[in-house]
Formats: sequence, structure tokens, C-alpha cells
Amino acid sequence: MSQSLRVSRIRLAAYIDTVLWGVLAFARSLNGRSPWAARQLRRTVLLLWWTATFQLLVHARYWLRARRLRRITPVAPPPVPVIEIIDPSSLDLPASGNPVVSVIVPTYGQLSFTLRCLASISQHWPSLPIEVIVVDDAWAGADANDLQLVRGIRLIRNDTNVGFLHSCNRGARQARGRYLYFLNNDTQVLDGWLEPMVSLFQLFPGIGAVGAKLLYPDGRLQEAGGIVWQDGSGWNFGRLEDPTNPVYNYIREVDYCSGAALMVERAVFASLGGFDERYAPAYFEDTDLCFRLRRIGLKTLYQPASQVVHHEGISHGRDTAVGIKSYQVLNRCAFVDVWADLLAKEHYKNGEHVLRARDRAMGRKLVLVVDHYVPTPDKDAGSRAMMACLHILLQQGFVVKFWPHNMSYSPGYTEILQNMGIEVFHGPNQSRFETWIKAAGSEFDTVLLSRPEVAEDVIPLIRRYSPARIIYYGHDLHFRRMRQQAEVTHDEGLFRLAEHMRQREYAIWRQVDLSLYLSEEEAQIASALQPDAKIGWIVPYCFDWFADPRVAPPQQEIIFVAGFGHPPNEDAALWFVNEILPLIRTEVPDAHLSIIGSNPTDQVQALVADGIAMFANVADTELEAAYSRARVAVVPLRCGAGVKLKVVEALRAGVPLVTTPVGAQGLPGLSQIVAVQDDTVSFASAVVSLLKDDDAWQKRSAQQVEFARKRFSREAMTASVLLALGTAA
Repeated sequence: MSQSLRVSRIRLAAYIDTVLWGVLAFARSLNGRSPWAARQLRRTVLLLWWTATFQLLVHARYWLRARRLRRITPVAPPPVPVIEIIDPSSLDLPASGNPVVSVIVPTYGQLSFTLRCLASISQHWPSLPIEVIVVDDAWAGADANDLQLVRGIRLIRNDTNVGFLHSCNRGARQARGRYLYFLNNDTQVLDGWLEPMVSLFQLFPGIGAVGAKLLYPDGRLQEAGGIVWQDGSGWNFGRLEDPTNPVYNYIREVDYCSGAALMVERAVFASLGGFDERYAPAYFEDTDLCFRLRRIGLKTLYQPASQVVHHEGISHGRDTAVGIKSYQVLNRCAFVDVWADLLAKEHYKNGEHVLRARDRAMGRKLVLVVDHYVPTPDKDAGSRAMMACLHILLQQGFVVKFWPHNMSYSPGYTEILQNMGIEVFHGPNQSRFETWIKAAGSEFDTVLLSRPEVAEDVIPLIRRYSPARIIYYGHDLHFRRMRQQAEVTHDEGLFRLAEHMRQREYAIWRQVDLSLYLSEEEAQIASALQPDAKIGWIVPYCFDWFADPRVAPPQQEIIFVAGFGHPPNEDAALWFVNEILPLIRTEVPDAHLSIIGSNPTDQVQALVADGIAMFANVADTELEAAYSRARVAVVPLRCGAGVKLKVVEALRAGVPLVTTPVGAQGLPGLSQIVAVQDDTVSFASAVVSLLKDDDAWQKRSAQQVEFARKRFSREAMTASVLLALGTAA
């Protein structure tokens, strides 16, 4: 091809790129005024472009895959079959001599339901040692002695009928377990009903009570925690809804949980004097208990992983005008008298601010995080950084909601966030972002956006419907990384893409209230490029563990850790294996390389040969083992941006590191303790030195750990995040 023709093609491609990106930028600008028109214009332009450049088939496959992922949802449980009539002599619930949990089942008549409850416990016997205490409230029917036929339970009989509340308190006084689990006799427990409840006491500080997800026998939701309003009335949150809906499937603090399936520490319950007897015989004693726990600084949590079927109304009926059920009205008045001040100060008016009320978020900062997908911290560094940030927000008392831009449920990963106490929006039934933010936007204090394409899509809608402060979490300077990659690969098209990315990032900086990067170096670069924008930085990663002093391992293993969904890592692996490793082996023939990472490309997998191993998608424990046995860690990046997790991990693990100037980005002072080389010969020589010299190895190892400890502790990251946000929980 002649030089003139080549130049003409480059100019034509640049012109087409400019027109294309200009039209797409115009489409984005319409998003705040007419989201529908913006979507249609963007789709039309891209469809025409992909058709003209023969990319339509590729993008159609991407679209179909994304559509399939959005439709993935947790499997809805079928209606729970009612256990058939039970012969009491067939039941055996062996009590532990040293129980962790005492399950207290108060009963008065309705023997068939009590036996079904006990049978469900027997069918789903937990791994923890338990005892089952059945408190019979002086039932005198023809079947009064049948409970004596059940083996293993501790049966307590009241001399007179004292009611539900007194029966629960008596059972609690007789209990031996650390935890009390109050369970109505008209319930059926399902698999995994107990252990998730206990785990919350062990995982979260300051927990007073934990309640289960209650289901109707037809599978619909009965209660996902409760809301109490200023007038003392309550909502069984989620009643008659789909129990798999994401809004009902994350751990959260609540006003109360029903005493039909409620766990509390025995010592705490005793210190409060049990259920308050002013609510005898029944109703509002569970709500009052949760309020008294709150008064002494303890929270009530809802645990969706623990599911219990509740045959509502079996014991006392549903008519509040007669019988025991009438106490529901009377005791509400007593409850309001006791808690009038607290209800006025910490509760909303009936039906108002439901988004905040269901999370007990009055007076707390509410943060919406929007990222391209649910973080996968075992697969990429960006997810690790996001997870660290989410942990800190939660630890500081923020209420966090997470919106994955792809709207996909990610099995295993979605649950990680939900178990942290974060609501994750996903699934085919979730409303569009525009519809949702229009309804909920006024409740949020802060919106944290990650990735340029995500920010561009939602900023106009947030500005239109929410007063929230918008923070852009940039991770790295994308245009800078793309430009470096273009220089290394001599890719003219990538140069043009880098220039368009620069314009996009500039536009984002101007539109948001604050942009954050993961190193002071990149924040300073961005600030110099856009002086009018507010740009800061935060510590990107944090760890609770750092290596102890180490002795140089005898094996000659070199490791390279990377996520190969990120193109610079593929280039680094190819460069190291093809050009640097042969030089190392001329000096150290026994040296062998382990490439460890997620989503290895075909080119990376093709590198596997004698002395080169590939370990794909390893668990954290396997990665820790690799660092513990490795002699040298290499990060041979020739392009990239931001602070590299693999560099920080090697520092923290005390594995002497050899990297390039790109790998050392954002870490001032690193070159004083780490070999930073940018040519093949120097890089190879630095690795050989560490493979041969034990004294140098041990000195470097100790220096690296100390470097990491000072900069990447949880305290350091927390301080940087709060300083950058300029706020406290």
C-alpha cells in the first residue's frame, strides 16, 4: 500500500470516528431530557455502523448473552407441602447436653400443627447442637398427653393457662443454650433454617435479635422484617409478594422481626427480664423486645437465608374484635404509650419514605453505587478495589444500594453483597433505571459511579431526578492506559479510541461533583488536565494481614498474577515469556514460571510449555499458597494505569518483586525497595539476582512488607475514603 493511500485511509477512519463519536455524544446529552430518544438514536447509529463494518454478528452475540444474563434469577421455591398427620411416637428430636441453641415452641392445643412443626425440625436437623423445649400451656383436650410420646424434646407443662408470653418466658428460664429461638407451633422450618441466624451474631457486632423470612404455605412472602411507623402501626414488609424479589433477600437492620421465628441471646434476654408482661397474654411483646434491645445499643437483623413457613392465624384467629386476637389492638395502645418519644424521633409517618424505613436509615447516609456488574473480587483488581470501598462504607454506617449496569444476577457474587447487607438490583422484573431513580432518587445522599460508560449513561438521569452528590470512581485514567497500549502495539485505531476516551473522561469530570482515582499521581494528572474539576484520590486496596519475616524459599518459582480480561496483562505475559524468560534461564536453568489468573486468553494458554504452568481462576486460598512458595513475583507491564493489585499483593506477601515503570505507577518510593526495569536485559538480570542471592531476597522481602503495611492497612484506606468524601456516616 502506498504511503499516500495509507495516509488517506487513516484520515478517512479518523473522520468517521469523529462523526460517530460526535453523534453518540449528542445521544448521551439527550439522556437527561428524553431518555427514550437518546436510546433510539444510539441504537440506530450503532446498528448502522456495525452493519457497515461487518461487526453486527459479533455484537448480536454480545446482546443475546447480556439478555440471557439479565433473565437469570434465583430459583423460586415451590409451595411448601404440608406435612401429613404425624404419629407423635414416630418423632425423635435428640436434645444435646450442651446446646448452642434452645428452640422454644409454646403451644396450646392445635396438636397436629405442633407435631408438624417438630417433624420439620427433625427433617431439617441442624449441624449445631440444639435442644427443643415445648411449653404446653395447660391444654386439657383429649390429646393432651400425646406430646409425651415425642422422644427427645423437653416438655414443660403449665399448671394453669397463662398465655403465649408467659409460656415463652418460662421456656427461656429453663433453656440451656447460648441462643434462644422462639418458634411458633404453627410453623414449618425449611432447610438451613438455623445456622444462618446464629452466624449473624458471630459476624456482625452489636446484634440483639435476628428474625427469619416468613412464608405462607403457598410460597408467597408473609414477612421480610417489619416496619414500625410513628403511630405504632406496623407493616409486615413484603406481605404476599414474591420471596425471591431482590428487595427481600439481603441482610438488613429492621425495626422488629416477628416472634414467630425470632432468635436472641439467652443472657441478653434474661437481663431484660424476658418479654414484658404488660403485653400478656400476647401481641407486641416481640416488637417491644426489639425496641428494648435498641435502647441498650443492640440491633435487630432480618436474615433472608433462614426461611420458615407460618400458618398465620391458626392459634388466635384473625378477628381483632374477639378473643386473644383483640389484644393486638389493646397492646398497640400500650406500646405507643411506652415508646411515644422514640416513635416520634426515629420513625416515619405511616407509609412515608419506605426505602429508608425498611433499612432503619433515618439519619443515616444513603449511598447508591452503580458499576458495570456485580464485583467479582477473585477475578479482577477493579472488583477488589470496589469491594474494599463497599466494606468501608458499611463499616462507617452508610446504607449502601448496588445497581449493576448489566442488571444481571451473578450466582455466588450477588449473594456476597447481600450477605454484607447491600441490596442488589437485578433480574427481568426490575424496573428500568430511569423509572426507578425517578421514584427513589430523592432519598439518596450520594451516588458513586464506576466506569466511563456507566457514568455517561446515568449521570443525566441522576441530575434530573435526585439531589444526590455524584462521585465518579475512575479506577484509572482509561485514555492514558489506552494510549500507552497503542504506543506499544503501534495500533492506530487504538490511538483514536484513546483520544475519544480522553474527551469522554474530561466530560465526566465536568459533570460530577468529585472524581476519585486510586493514586495521588493520577489525581494530579487529571487535575492538571481539567483544573476546574474537583479530583481527589483514595487508597485503592486494604488488607488486615501482612506477611511475617520470611526466609528465602529454595524453589526457583517465578509467578505472574493477572486478570486476562484486561488487555495489558496479555501483552505483559507474552513479552515476559518470549523475551525475558529465555535470558533468565541461561543463568538459572531450573527457573520455572507460574502464570496465575482469571480468563486466560488463547494466546496466554498457548504459552504453557516445559517450565511454564498456567493456573486459571484460582481461589484466594490457592493464590495465598502460590505467594507463600514463590521466589520472585514479576509484573512486566508495558502499558496500563493506576495502582496494580498484583504489585500490592506481592509487597504485602513479602515476595520480592521485579516490575516496570508502568507497574510502579502510583506508588512513590517503590523504586527504592523494588527493582523497576523497562528493558529485557535489566529485567532478566534483576530476577536472576533475586533467584540467586538469599540475603538480598530477605532484605527486599522485609522492606516490601513494611512498605505495604504503612500504605495499605484498613485504617489507611478508611481515612483516605472519608477524607475524599468529606463526610462521615
